[in-house]
Amino acid sequence: MSAQPPIRVGIVGANAKRGWARDAHIPALRELLGDFVLSAVSARTQVLAEEAREAYGAEAAFGDSLELARSPSIDLVCVVVKVPEHRAVVLAALAAGKHVYCEWPLGCDLAEAQEMAAAVGPESHVMIGLQGLSSPAVRAAIDLVQSGSVGRPLAMRVFSPTAGWGIQAPPHYAYLQDKRNGATLETIAGGHTLAVMEALVGAFVEVDARNSILHSQIDVVGEGAVERTCADHMMVLGRHAGGCVSTLEVAGGVTGKPFRLELDGDAGWIRITGDFVGGFQGGVLTLETSVNDPPPVVATTDLTGPPANLAESYARLASDIRAGQRTVPDFERAVRLSRLLETIDLASTSGHRTTGATT
Repeated sequence: MSAQPPIRVGIVGANAKRGWARDAHIPALRELLGDFVLSAVSARTQVLAEEAREAYGAEAAFGDSLELARSPSIDLVCVVVKVPEHRAVVLAALAAGKHVYCEWPLGCDLAEAQEMAAAVGPESHVMIGLQGLSSPAVRAAIDLVQSGSVGRPLAMRVFSPTAGWGIQAPPHYAYLQDKRNGATLETIAGGHTLAVMEALVGAFVEVDARNSILHSQIDVVGEGAVERTCADHMMVLGRHAGGCVSTLEVAGGVTGKPFRLELDGDAGWIRITGDFVGGFQGGVLTLETSVNDPPPVVATTDLTGPPANLAESYARLASDIRAGQRTVPDFERAVRLSRLLETIDLASTSGHRTTGATT
């Protein structure tokens, strides 16, 4: 708990009945009350905003998200709405000098991500919602690699399943099937996984890829069939800046199979596993290693499930804001990851190996 006044948070995209704000952001913030206070919420209508305010104990409710983003009573704007709505809220918050936490993906495409990254002023702290990078297990694994405990990284194998992008979806997830919306298996499940891979063994410098639509039509519950235009299966073969080679399979519509990341070095190995059905980043991860006396996996809270890694992210962001430092994954990280995803898509579409993946 900090001796400084709590950071006043406004959540854009709060809903009293469902959603990522309810399931992850609110519980995470409640565990960090010394650092944060929920000052305001916004929703699509004033009625929904008032319901969320009452459910979560916020001080104010806004039916207009841009009004919340500009409010003088808010220090940190948390953007938890659909990806096509990110740009307007983020730019309004940055223009008002706010700190911003934005869920990943930052924008619908690389151009939007670049625009938002360019708008970050010197007084604003920003964080992109790649909460897997804040997982205690992932951070301990990064320490193992950077300390040389496993030696030179040689090969990485990753299987990243998610229940999303199966043959059926609820109505509020229908938009995830349209590639134009920027919220796809490639960007969400793929992006979260690629970010962890790069954090462990360095940037991709070469990729082969095959992004596939295995089910071109899906059933939206209560609404009938819709066409899927984004991939529901993703395979990437890569080489990283330090020479490590990697394979990645991202599989949609999969339950009952765990996330698994294995890294072999010339002096040891690392294994990270997780079983959260919505994607590994939404749950507590387990670290195993051949290294004697590995660094401890220390969590900030006792939370499990979706709030766990998000609480770690918020704790890191609060520390940065308090200390005036910038250590968390920011919008420039989002730009690099967006560029990598475009490169992977190009490699898949062209059928050719692509180099310079993040330059």
